[in-house]
Amino acid sequence: MNKSNQNIKKRLQLGKLKLSKLLELTKAINNNLPQDDLFKIYKEVLVDDLNIGKILLYNYDGEKWNQELCFGTECNIINAEKDLLGISEIVSSQSINNPNLQEFDVIIPVFHKSHPLAYVLIGDLIGEKIEVSPIIKHLTFIQTFTNLIVVAIENKRLYKKNLKQIAIEKEMELASEMQTMLFPDKLPNNNEIEVAAKYIPHHMVGGDYYDFIQLNRDEIAFCIADVSGKGVSAALIMSNFQASLRSLIKRTSSLTELVTELNCNLISSAKREKFITAFIGKYNCTTRNLQFINAGHNPPLLLIGHQFKELTEGCTILGMFEQLPSITEKNIKIPKNGVLMCFTDGVTEEIDVNNEEFSTQSIEKIILSNKSEAIVNIIDHIIYELNEFKARNEFSDDVALLGLRFK
Repeated sequence: MNKSNQNIKKRLQLGKLKLSKLLELTKAINNNLPQDDLFKIYKEVLVDDLNIGKILLYNYDGEKWNQELCFGTECNIINAEKDLLGISEIVSSQSINNPNLQEFDVIIPVFHKSHPLAYVLIGDLIGEKIEVSPIIKHLTFIQTFTNLIVVAIENKRLYKKNLKQIAIEKEMELASEMQTMLFPDKLPNNNEIEVAAKYIPHHMVGGDYYDFIQLNRDEIAFCIADVSGKGVSAALIMSNFQASLRSLIKRTSSLTELVTELNCNLISSAKREKFITAFIGKYNCTTRNLQFINAGHNPPLLLIGHQFKELTEGCTILGMFEQLPSITEKNIKIPKNGVLMCFTDGVTEEIDVNNEEFSTQSIEKIILSNKSEAIVNIIDHIIYELNEFKARNEFSDDVALLGLRFK
C-alpha cells in the first residue's frame, strides 16, 4: 500500500473514531450521565485519542467560574474572569499579551448568545514537533466536542434550576394558601356593625395581618398588624402572632395583659430579630365602648361627623423590649355611624413617580368623599386611588386595610 493510500486509510479511521466518540457522547448525554462522567469522556478523547498534551477547562455554573479539567500543566494558574472573559472567538494564545496563557496554543470559548459558558485551553506536551500539531488537525472536532459537553451541562444546570424554581413557586403557593386561611373568611354586616378588609401582599406571602373575632353576643375584637420585613419569614412570625392573639384574647378582658403576653411570645420566638406593630381593639355593641391599644402602629382614623381622630394611645412596638416600658389602655365611646379605618404603612408610604408618599391625608379625603357608602366600597376607593397614585410601579410593601362602621 502506497503512502497516499495509507494517509487516506488513516483519515478514514480517524473520521470513524471521531464519529463514534460523538455518538458515545450523545448517548451519555441522553442517559443523563453526571457532569464528572462527561468530563471524563472529554479528557479520554482529547488525551488518549487525539494526543493533546495540555488541557485546562473552565466552566461557569451560573454563579462562579470553576476549573473542571486540568491535564499536563499546573492547575489553578489562570483566573478565568481576569484572563479569559475578554476572549470571544478561537484565538492563538501567542497573539494575546498575557504570560499566564503562553504555554497553551489555542483558546476555545463556548458562548450562549452573548454569555460565555466555558473556555478550553489546549497545548502540546512536547514543545517542538516536526509533524503537524494534533491541535491544528483536530481543532474543528475539538470545538464541536467541547460545545456539545458544555451546552449539555448548561442545559442540565438550567433544568435543575427550573425544577428548583418550580418547587419554590409551589411552596410559595402553598404558603400563600395557608396564609389566606389565617384571615377571617366572613366579616359581619348587621344592625350593629359593618366590617370589611383588604390585603395585598408584596410577594405571594407577606407580613401584614388583620383579624376579627366575635367574643360573645355583645363584644367583638379586631386587630391589624405589620411585622418587620417581608416574605416567608415575616409570614411565619405573623402566623405565630395570630395564633397567640386568638388564644389569649378570650382568656383575658385586659388588653394590657394581652399585649404583655404577645410581647413575651414574640421575644421568645423571634429573638429580637423581628418586630410587630399592631392595633388591637375591643368593642361592646351594647355600651358602644371601644377599648384599644396601639402598639407602635400607624394610627387608625376614626371619623365622627366630619372630624377625624387618630387613635395613638398604647405602647411601643412589640418584640423590642422584654418588658414594655409603659402601656396605656384607652376607652372611648363611639357615636352612631362612626367609621374607623385601620391600615398598614404599605398604604401611606407608597410613593409616586415624584417620590412623594400617598400619606394619611389622602386616606382622609377618600373616606370623607365616600363616607355614606359601604365600608367595602370605601376600601375599594382607597385601593383604586393608591393604584392610580403609584402608576405602573409595583407595590413596594404589603398593603392591608381594615374598616369598621359602628351603626
